[in-house]
Formats: sequence, C-alpha cells, structure tokens
Amino acid sequence: MYGLAILFIFGSLIQILLAQEQLTDTCIKCICGAITNCNQNLGCENDVCGAFRITQMYWLDAGQPVIGTDDPQSDESFARCATDQACAEITVRNYLTKYITDCNGDGVIDCYDYAKLHRFGPSNCTNTVEELYKNLIIDCMSSG
Repeated sequence: MYGLAILFIFGSLIQILLAQEQLTDTCIKCICGAITNCNQNLGCENDVCGAFRITQMYWLDAGQPVIGTDDPQSDESFARCATDQACAEITVRNYLTKYITDCNGDGVIDCYDYAKLHRFGPSNCTNTVEELYKNLIIDCMSSG
C-alpha cells in the first residue's frame, strides 16, 4: 500500500520537474508575443495590465511579486509589477509553475499548455483557444 503511494508521489514529482523544464525563456517570450506582440508600453486597461495582460487575481495567485522594496499590500504594487517586464515575467513564471496542467490532454506539458493556462487559468485551460493565438505560440516555439 505504501509502495504504491510512494510510487504515485514520485511519478507526480517527476512529471512536475519535467514540466518545469519546459517553461523556458523562449516560451515566456512566445506567450508575451502572442498576447500583445510583447508591447511593453501597455499600461492598465480595465482589469488587465502590461504586455502579458495580467489581472490582479493572477498576480495574487502568483505570490504578489514586487519591484525592489515595494510593499505587496500597496495599491500600486500590482500595476507597477504587471507593467514592468521583468516583474511581469516573474509573475507569469510563478503562476504557470504553480498551476502546471496538461491543458490539451496529450500527456506532455509543453509551451502550448502553458500558453493556454496563461490565457484561461487552471480551471478553464482545456477550452479551445483562438487559432491565431495557437498559431502564434506554435510558430514562435518552432522558430526558437
């Protein structure tokens, strides 16, 4: 009984470690490119901010990364981080690593899964993504 539990936990740990290796800098750049062409001049509109179009809930789920010594409880910290490329990338990495999911059910966690996870969140990442977004991710990853 304990052997099966340990084997299951070990197998899950290996899957997570393999998945984390797939979250490359190239993948992060491809997600940014597919969302906004990585336009770093974007501020906040409605409830989304920055080149990754991050919401405050996404930022909270990602552990509230901040720039320098900003206070994560400050009203300005979310917008400052989401509109700063380095802080936004940390936010995206944290979020995607936290919610690792095989969104397309093919048994492999790759950048396409991360892109869907970023777009829809963990509860809805099995949703069908727009062809343009899908193609931008696939083309970007294949060109490396």
